[in-house]
Amino acid sequence: MSQGFLPLCRKDMEERGWEQVDFVYVCGDAYVDHPSFGHAVITRLLEAHGYKVGIIAQPDWKEKTSVMEYGEPRLAFLVSAGNMDSMVNHYSVSKRPRRTDAYTPGGVMGKRPDYAAVVYGNLIRQTYKKTPVILGGIEASLRRMAHYDYWSDRLKRSILLDSGADLISYGMGERSILEIAEALEAGIDVKDLTFIPGTVFRAKSLDSVYDPVILPGFEEMKQDKLLYAKSFYIQYCNTDPIKGRCLAEPYGEHLYVVQNPPSRPLSQEEMDEVYGYPYMRTYHPSYEKDGGVPAIAEVKFSLISNRGCFGGCSFCALTFHQGRILQTRSHESLLDEAVKMTEDPDFKGYIHDVGGPTANFRQPSCDKQLQHGVCKNRQCLYPKPCRNLKADHKDYVRLLRKLREIPKVKKVFIRSGIRFDYVMADPDDTFFRELCAYHVSGQLKVAPEHVSDAVLSRMGKPENKVYQAFVKKYKRINQELGKDQYLVPYLMSSHPGSTLKEAVELAEYLRDLGYMPEQVQDFYPTPSTISTCMYYTGVDPRDMKPVYVPKNPHEKAMQRALIQYRDPKNYNLVLEALKKAGRMDLVGYDRHCLLRPKKQGGQERPGGAGKEKAGRRPGKGKKKTIRNVHKKKGKK
Repeated sequence: MSQGFLPLCRKDMEERGWEQVDFVYVCGDAYVDHPSFGHAVITRLLEAHGYKVGIIAQPDWKEKTSVMEYGEPRLAFLVSAGNMDSMVNHYSVSKRPRRTDAYTPGGVMGKRPDYAAVVYGNLIRQTYKKTPVILGGIEASLRRMAHYDYWSDRLKRSILLDSGADLISYGMGERSILEIAEALEAGIDVKDLTFIPGTVFRAKSLDSVYDPVILPGFEEMKQDKLLYAKSFYIQYCNTDPIKGRCLAEPYGEHLYVVQNPPSRPLSQEEMDEVYGYPYMRTYHPSYEKDGGVPAIAEVKFSLISNRGCFGGCSFCALTFHQGRILQTRSHESLLDEAVKMTEDPDFKGYIHDVGGPTANFRQPSCDKQLQHGVCKNRQCLYPKPCRNLKADHKDYVRLLRKLREIPKVKKVFIRSGIRFDYVMADPDDTFFRELCAYHVSGQLKVAPEHVSDAVLSRMGKPENKVYQAFVKKYKRINQELGKDQYLVPYLMSSHPGSTLKEAVELAEYLRDLGYMPEQVQDFYPTPSTISTCMYYTGVDPRDMKPVYVPKNPHEKAMQRALIQYRDPKNYNLVLEALKKAGRMDLVGYDRHCLLRPKKQGGQERPGGAGKEKAGRRPGKGKKKTIRNVHKKKGKK
């Protein structure tokens, strides 16, 4: 296995003495050889199994020759839009173009097309008519069947059909891509690769498909949104590799898109192998002249300790992509990577994160999952922790202790999400205490998302009282430790189920808390989540009951403004929202009010509370904004 970067151009290939590569990997991201990047993992995996791989990073999609860098690969083209869906990468939730792209040298925007996997697939197909094209990555994975596309505001066909590709390798892809490679190496035609778990293929009939669940047809779903909601929930209930069924989606009378059940999760030994390849752990040196690739800064000194998540949040696509069964790396693998980090000349003594989708998950939620699969119609933590749940942080605590003892390591932070309800379900407070004592940098970011139980139930999150108990316990432990540390809650506006009433309820909570968040996430309807299905269909696919969906841009602006009601720029929006919600009792000079009335010929500053100074909470001194927390702790 090579101790350098993989080929990025024909010259690199020729310097290795190769006349042809086995696979050409076409990617919408710049080439970063780090295990946080999907293209690095898949290409290193193939290399480890003896295949020659060349990478074409961010090709010019307006030029056919851009995919001809290596000529025709011996086995196949592999195509990924990158670490993000290209539309999320390009546009904010308000559909405004973003200014920068962290996955491009210098952060320059515009180096990949919209719907990148479709564009790349068609570009290759125009040039190489018969060469197999395999789609992978998050964009293909979450658009593998008919899906609602927020940016065009319509139901779209499977990306397999629109891209001209032969197969989709969905999910994390290590198992399926190796099986595909071995089958192609054995001379099996790509059209006959209908048997590989974790793949999606097209078929003219279902004669050779074993026991499929036939989903509603695409044309019928276009006419009836409720049919799409039913179809989506069938897919959601078949994301488990043990219980999952084969699914077939009809497109007319003689075409089906068929999804095989998901690949089995990796064992710990396999996870260690994947993360132990000789990654260069940085971007390709050719990008240095452009200022490097910004995305590496967040992950260069972080450790991926797990994958998968049994949290089951409605707005998260992890169930569809990584699955609900936890997969973890061994302590030895993580410690070895951490030691290598300390040898980097840029290492300053700080490991920025030890986690994954959810940092404090280090084992399957219960013993039966690995044998019987996850429950189809029940969640592990919602609405309350399952009685079979194993809430246990002992292994994570041992891992963190070992990492803290490594020479040259000054501090080990935890910055990926902490599932606070899982912390509260653990009867042993050891992890909670050590989290506060050693792994928080002045503030801990957590994600209650909302305070209204009506909204939280649609989000698949625990009742607000669970978060409040966590807040109380966090404060108590920090007091006992003699530490002055804050909680920074992530909040979401305009999620399905949130009316102006619930948005006002959230604003009142922030008033009582005494600070205004600087960042608020508007709900973003990304492909293949329960929340996006609600947004499109107006029903919750789990029970098919109607759900209120805030879609009007002005109402969404009001809901967002209510969370940041102290900002003077939001005064008029907040006032309008309070009028519409029938909550003008919150406009006045009392301490409970959100706004002061407008003065003659001008306007009052938001956040009035009697004769208190603006920005002050009665009896609490300086307002605790995230900015003030950062300033106090010496952060930007």
